[in-house]
Amino acid sequence: IFLGKNKLLQVALGRTPEDEYADNLRHVSQKISESVGLLCTSKSKDEVIEYFENFCEPDFARAGFVSPRDVFITNEMLANHPVSMMEQQFRKQGLPVKIDNGKIVLLDDKQEHRLCKQGETLSPEKCKALSHFGIKLSEFRVKLVCHWSKDGEYTDLE
Repeated sequence: IFLGKNKLLQVALGRTPEDEYADNLRHVSQKISESVGLLCTSKSKDEVIEYFENFCEPDFARAGFVSPRDVFITNEMLANHPVSMMEQQFRKQGLPVKIDNGKIVLLDDKQEHRLCKQGETLSPEKCKALSHFGIKLSEFRVKLVCHWSKDGEYTDLE
């Protein structure tokens, strides 16, 4: 897998028929933008497509993500964090917490606090809080954009 500067990858593959490294690599070069990588493998096209269709890993949500479910924070979850470091940070992230007997607890003797509700667009602060508690709401998937083989065959997969 090659991940790197997009312009560098484009130049290495070639941008025009005159400067491309091999036939039709300029088409691959044109697809390199944003978060794109190159996968070089001896596996067949169908094997690679099948693998990535089934590939899915849980991931932490990012700002702007819409929550698929309600998420609640409990006092037990708060107790697992060091008081000195996290109490102020939790407050900055909008959690109603205090220190009680050397432990971080929710205000007003609550047992749980809803961090986010289903359908809510998440803020950066809520995403940070979710990651502190190890809660993964989104999925990491790989989207195949195109296929190129050494015989010069190029296929757009979008």
